[in-house]
Amino acid sequence: MKLIYGIKDKPKVSQRIVFAFQQVLAIMAATLAVPAVVNGAMGSEMDPAAALCGAGVGTIIYLLFTRSKSPVFLGSSFAFIGSMCSAFAGAASMALGYLGLILGAALAGLVYVVLAVFAKTLGTDWLNKLMPPVVIGPTVAIIGLSLAPNAIADLLKSSVTTQTMEYAIELRSGIPTIVENLVDTATGSVYVCLACGLVTLFTTVLFATYGKKMARLIPFILGILAGYLCACVFYLIGDAVGKDSLKVISFQPFVNCFSSLSLASFLSVPRFTFLQTKGAFGELNLSYFITLFTAYVPVAFVVFAEHLADHKNLSTIVEKDLLKEPGLHRTLLGDGVGSMAGAFFGGCPNTTYGESIGCVAITGNASIVTIWYAAVMCVAISFLSPFIAFLESIPSCVMGGVCIALYGFIAVSGLKMLQNVDLNENRNLFTASVILITGVGGLIVKIGAVEIRTVACALILGIAVNKLLGRKKKA
Repeated sequence: MKLIYGIKDKPKVSQRIVFAFQQVLAIMAATLAVPAVVNGAMGSEMDPAAALCGAGVGTIIYLLFTRSKSPVFLGSSFAFIGSMCSAFAGAASMALGYLGLILGAALAGLVYVVLAVFAKTLGTDWLNKLMPPVVIGPTVAIIGLSLAPNAIADLLKSSVTTQTMEYAIELRSGIPTIVENLVDTATGSVYVCLACGLVTLFTTVLFATYGKKMARLIPFILGILAGYLCACVFYLIGDAVGKDSLKVISFQPFVNCFSSLSLASFLSVPRFTFLQTKGAFGELNLSYFITLFTAYVPVAFVVFAEHLADHKNLSTIVEKDLLKEPGLHRTLLGDGVGSMAGAFFGGCPNTTYGESIGCVAITGNASIVTIWYAAVMCVAISFLSPFIAFLESIPSCVMGGVCIALYGFIAVSGLKMLQNVDLNENRNLFTASVILITGVGGLIVKIGAVEIRTVACALILGIAVNKLLGRKKKA
């Protein structure tokens, strides 16, 4: 799609606010999901609102380092979930675990700083030789395809749950013991979820394709509002006829927000990570620091591969090589320092978001001003209780419908990079094939505490095959 607004273009102020809110909606689900996953796994109490604020602060830092020349939003990184869990698991207390989140992100950020020095010294030409379009194209496609199961899972998921008791028998000290566990079970009908998700998807693609003027620039907002309204209609019908299966939207976030009217119902300070570390420095020791080092640093090298793929993809969209201007060293510094800041506030290291890139591509809006407004908006929203309640109330199935379009666009944009690649040549054919199959197959390699995730595995194998077949044949 041809860009409607270039990087330096400045839409009207009223439009900037709407466009920025669309970016927030695009990155919101994944950004809030990371602390939720860690909380579920470790019993911690990380605040999703703090993570949203951390994403906004991290993005502002990224924009400053890149001199406002790279229109992408930073959000909580899924790649570091295992690292974050290790920070809590190896901590002597919960406070030390929160301190571990900050120190671990600082270690990961330092990896980016070191890589930035190498990029500044050596330039980027070697990267283009190492990762030509036949390598980077399928890798970008895998970023979208690897997220596809998440989109489909959300598409069929209700946000209304009930708690049921499950019983299991475990051996404790050699004695069979009945263990009780409270489990959240979704109650909404999968068909109602599908209907709301498809309404969201169809509204999004129709406005993105046939919308006029402003409507074409905000298809995600219109799609989410349509899906949200559809879910509300089903809820009202279900409430009227006594059918809980029709209820796929939960208004509990609003109930929690306004249960007792007070200042906190409208304004509240998120539980920032740095506020949870009181007394933790006295418990810090070398063993725990080594745990953090082994949990965070190797993952940072893996996420570096995704950083490259995202910026290569964005470069094709804005028709400007971002690895040369503002430069890979600047994008790395922005990403690394932005991750440190994100963890300081919300505990989660940040990374460039494919959802944000997909939003830029589909809407044709690469205005850097939009990203600035979105970053500031995330910081402001994190203090506004009603806005957080609204974001949390958006049904999973509605976000699933949006994500089908977002993730699909990322995958297709990667495949478009193969247009000028000769796939009749075995070197190119096998390189692309290996990347696509290992990526779609979900290859993950664990080496000790280090987990090399799907995108990195696919990229590494693609580079290896491309270089192996690139050797000259002996006469």
